[in-house]
Amino acid sequence: MSYPTNPAIASAIQSGKLGSPIAKPQEARGEEFGSMLMDVLKEVNKSQLNAKQMQEDLITNRRPVEYHDVMIAVEKAGTAMQLTMAVRNKLLEAFQEINRMQV
Repeated sequence: MSYPTNPAIASAIQSGKLGSPIAKPQEARGEEFGSMLMDVLKEVNKSQLNAKQMQEDLITNRRPVEYHDVMIAVEKAGTAMQLTMAVRNKLLEAFQEINRMQV
């Protein structure tokens, strides 16, 4: 049985960018996970700041902003925040469950 391959994934595997997580040292995996979390939090913050700026622009009429664009930006920021909080809660639950395990 042959599986279709994506050329981008195949080249990433060959170049070593997409390797096995087992092959990496523990510290490197932790740093990657930490930097990934920070990147996500920066994106959520950026979306919140963008929505706030659009609201201020609409209220002060500093630059032309459509009402529906502001509402879309606010909803996107709210959804991103809700998703971030849900992931945080799941991570916290997993951490607490690991702490409760008896060794």
